[in-house]
Amino acid sequence: MRKRRCTHHAPQYRDSTGGPRRPRMSSDGRQSTTAATEATRPADYGTLYVVGIGPGLPHDMTQRAKDVIQTADCIIASNLYQEFLRKDGTLPPQSAEVDGKSDDGEIADEEGTVLERPDGSRQTLIRSSMGKQVELAREAFERVRAGEDIAHVSGGDPNVYGKSDLLFTMADADDADDVPIEIVPGVTAALSGAANLGAPLSNDFCTISLSDKWRGWDEIEEKLRAAAISGFVVVLYNCWRDYERAVDVLREERADDVPAAIVNDSGRGEAGRNLDDETETITTLGELSEHDDKVGGMGSSIVVGTHETEVWRNDYQEFLVTPRGGRDVDDF
Repeated sequence: MRKRRCTHHAPQYRDSTGGPRRPRMSSDGRQSTTAATEATRPADYGTLYVVGIGPGLPHDMTQRAKDVIQTADCIIASNLYQEFLRKDGTLPPQSAEVDGKSDDGEIADEEGTVLERPDGSRQTLIRSSMGKQVELAREAFERVRAGEDIAHVSGGDPNVYGKSDLLFTMADADDADDVPIEIVPGVTAALSGAANLGAPLSNDFCTISLSDKWRGWDEIEEKLRAAAISGFVVVLYNCWRDYERAVDVLREERADDVPAAIVNDSGRGEAGRNLDDETETITTLGELSEHDDKVGGMGSSIVVGTHETEVWRNDYQEFLVTPRGGRDVDDF
């Protein structure tokens, strides 16, 4: 079985002859931060990449994210993200599964599925699920120590309610400071949804998650109120939890007639979980609750504008636009 090694966008410690690779350089020719630490890393270690794949389908994924996934030894991804990645061949199809274990069952606990790529090389694919994140983090650490490059897939951007904090927290708890970790950024749902809506975030904005898994409602309400008072355009994540309660808080500090929008499965087209596929519904803050049927599932987000946000129409559709400071065209 051929061993996969990242060759384009991943730090490497040996070339094809077994000798050390040249340090990776930044665009201005200086040695990168990652390359500067290579000398202190065990030469036989791989790297743990936390890869943001964007909001959905691969057309919104960065080239670096695609390269890391395609050249990783092991990919950890949920069933939904696996489905997205197979749309353009970033991940081999299920028909590419082959018999055998990529590591002979010697690494950690998860054997995974072995996939064969068109070039004949093989990758291990491990299914990620909500209740197994601690075990999967430890699995990734052990595989890195065994020399594998791991692509731990996160939807959107790993730093925006993604998996990066989890893996750093686990590394700290497990004394895994020997494991090289890199974050590969991606397009988060707020930015993807904003692109479909036009230019709602062109002035200051913030994102707030309505999930109460890590904090109480009092803290969420405090942030909602502060954001509304401060004049931020607000993007709500995890809207399937208490979104009407959040809207009520925003209405106490912001006029009912400010434009707002509900975005479903942005960037996912027909591959998402929303029955109506990818949709954008433009309304007002005061009328958001009248569109309750449009809010459902983890693929829903809500954009609440400010007094500066406007609805603009051309010959094809409606857009939301929040100008920077209400400047005239001549100011540009």
